[in-house]
Amino acid sequence: MEDRQNSNDLRERTKAFALRIIRMYSALPKTTEAQVLGKQVLRSGTSAGAHYREAYRSRSPAEFISKIEGGLQELEETSYWLELLVDSGIVPQKRLADLQKEAEELTAIFASCAIRAKKNK
Repeated sequence: MEDRQNSNDLRERTKAFALRIIRMYSALPKTTEAQVLGKQVLRSGTSAGAHYREAYRSRSPAEFISKIEGGLQELEETSYWLELLVDSGIVPQKRLADLQKEAEELTAIFASCAIRAKKNK
């Protein structure tokens, strides 16, 4: 699975990502469309870190893979909702660029973790 230092770094990074998602949601316009999309990104964006924490405490390689892949799905979903917030004109792309970049980087890390875990299974 993951070595302890990298695991702690990723635990902190996913938590920081979740906090950024929460702040982004709080700053959204109060329109129905913004709030509906915002709640979706709030749920998926904060869930990725929870999945990683579950993976971190997994009891088997299969459980680790399952949890990491669950987190990967949440990150992909988060990217989708962020894209919709931008493409719908609710939030300017410039305001979400860093958050989108972090979602992409975390997606790549989670995918790499899953691939490595499957090889070592």
